[in-house]
Amino acid sequence: MRRLSLPAALLAALCLSACGEPPNKEMDQAQGAIDAARAAGAEEYAASEFTAATTTLAEANAAVAQRDYRLALNFALESREHAQNAAREAADTRARIRGEVERGMAEVAALLAEANERVTAAGRTRTPRRALRDAQQALAGVNADVQKAGAAMDAGDYMGAQPLLKGLKERIEQVIASVSAAR
Repeated sequence: MRRLSLPAALLAALCLSACGEPPNKEMDQAQGAIDAARAAGAEEYAASEFTAATTTLAEANAAVAQRDYRLALNFALESREHAQNAAREAADTRARIRGEVERGMAEVAALLAEANERVTAAGRTRTPRRALRDAQQALAGVNADVQKAGAAMDAGDYMGAQPLLKGLKERIEQVIASVSAAR
């Protein structure tokens, strides 16, 4: 009788350990970390880490559906870690890009002021009207792009403002050079 009860007890213990509870707490924590990362802008600023977090949570849900709770627990913990990393990376990247955009806007504003001064000064001399008109039109286009970049910055869209600023310094420098050459 004892010989029979030992294997039966081992089988019962194995079944109980395999039939445990799903890791709901850990999966909820992972989902909360994903939501926090999304709020921090991780979808835009830390896309690969954010995608890893959501994919791993989906794998945890699939493991729960398969009743493999140990694997689900591992995936849930991994998902939470990816989400936390994504939130940190998003905050760091956003701050870096914001600084770059603000520096770029300051440089463009200084160059734009210089270009406007040169065009105004050239208007007082015998500079050809066509050269002045071309310079004014070019500066109007630059000014429109600066306004768009400023609106994007005001909206907190630094990723959208960054490409708008690209090439503006060169365009302004070309205006300054053309006005200087026309004088």
